[in-house]
Amino acid sequence: MTATITPTTRRHAQFADPGRQAFWILRVGFTAAPILFGLDKFANLLVDWPAYLAPWIDDVVPGSAQADMYAVGVIEIVAGVVVALAPRFGGWLVAAWLTGIIVNLLTVPGFYDIALRDFGLLLAAVALARLAQKYHLEDRALAPDRTS
Repeated sequence: MTATITPTTRRHAQFADPGRQAFWILRVGFTAAPILFGLDKFANLLVDWPAYLAPWIDDVVPGSAQADMYAVGVIEIVAGVVVALAPRFGGWLVAAWLTGIIVNLLTVPGFYDIALRDFGLLLAAVALARLAQKYHLEDRALAPDRTS
């Protein structure tokens, strides 16, 4: 008696892999969080977002700090969507965005703890991008050849 490996069996085996589970946890988290935080830039329900903007950035960027936060919100929503659709690129996009946030926070006294937290998130975004690359290549190798 030979065991038949079906696409369903392969899918269950893939999701039993702790690395793939970590990839999906990061992918879902880095999809939802940027979208939710981006949306809140328009409502300021979680926090007064303009207070986190370094004064030197507010001086360089035209408009008010709140208007700047609207632009930030749009960028964060886009980043979340990119993570959902293309995590190999979205992870790097979120990591780059977090680098900018960290630079901003390091220039505002009193926000160093948040900058350190965002550094941890940056590391997680890089891990997402690397895992996405690994599983993208594995999935392509396992895909049936459709050229014949």
